[in-house]
Amino acid sequence: MFLVHIHIAFIINQKQNTMYIRTKCLLFILLISFVGYAQNDLKYLKQKPPSITPEVFAPDLISKKTEYEFGSVFNKAATAFYYGVDVGGNTEIRYTELVKNKWTKPKTILSNKKFGFNDPFLSPDEKRLYFISQRSLDGKSAKNDHDIWYVEKIGGKWSEPINAGSNINTKNDEYYISFTENGTMYFSSNKRNSANRGQSFDIYSSKYIDGKFQKAVVLSEAINTKYYEADVFIDPKEKYIIFCANRPEGLGRGDLYISFKNADGTWTKSKNMGDKINTKGHELCPFVSADGKYFFYTSNQDIYWVSTEIIEELRK
Repeated sequence: MFLVHIHIAFIINQKQNTMYIRTKCLLFILLISFVGYAQNDLKYLKQKPPSITPEVFAPDLISKKTEYEFGSVFNKAATAFYYGVDVGGNTEIRYTELVKNKWTKPKTILSNKKFGFNDPFLSPDEKRLYFISQRSLDGKSAKNDHDIWYVEKIGGKWSEPINAGSNINTKNDEYYISFTENGTMYFSSNKRNSANRGQSFDIYSSKYIDGKFQKAVVLSEAINTKYYEADVFIDPKEKYIIFCANRPEGLGRGDLYISFKNADGTWTKSKNMGDKINTKGHELCPFVSADGKYFFYTSNQDIYWVSTEIIEELRK
């Protein structure tokens, strides 16, 4: 009888231990889930996610009534944010990041009184920050045209600016940068300017092979016309491309257009993104977050964001 009591007590104790372990596991899972939700709430400067109606991004913090903000990009984790600002006619690049559950006060990381810096974009490995500038090669003066440059992250600090090279840059203007996941750069240039093209810009791509950008190739007539096409964002998997264009059928001084990749590798004829995005003003600087959830762009001298559901609507 004594042995029976011991056996029963052992079984009860085992059940209690099992329940205790299960309870601890459940609490641990809930804690991890809570931390995950909390971290997600902190992303994108703790802003409430937008719907399919565009909203000003981070009003009075990033988008200020007294400034002109443009050219924005988040890192893949949505915990670091770079953007351009026009300050008295000169442009600079600012930065804010999430540190110990708090976003730092935006600070200027690239600025010069002689020449500007704008259109920031991160390389696929996020070790380089690309931008455009009128900086001369020796860094002592300003040129008449814009080149594409980058700085490298070394020991936690950014290097001096490095020119992207002659396969990208010309004596004309090169604008705005974005990348596919394998490092191909998309950008715009007016190097094909001629008497009958005026100040037209076109969109180009340049593959990145063995650490070097290859000779840039102009995109097809599905994208480029005799009018202005610039400020290009390429989906990392090249499923679609968004860019700014100034065409006769447009709604304003510059509209955002989109084209989708066909199964045979060609692009669909680009189409206006419509009046949900475009206005009588100037829409430019498109960017889609790495998680594919949000579409950012500049309008009325502020940065806006909207759910990428709007892109899927246009795909249909």
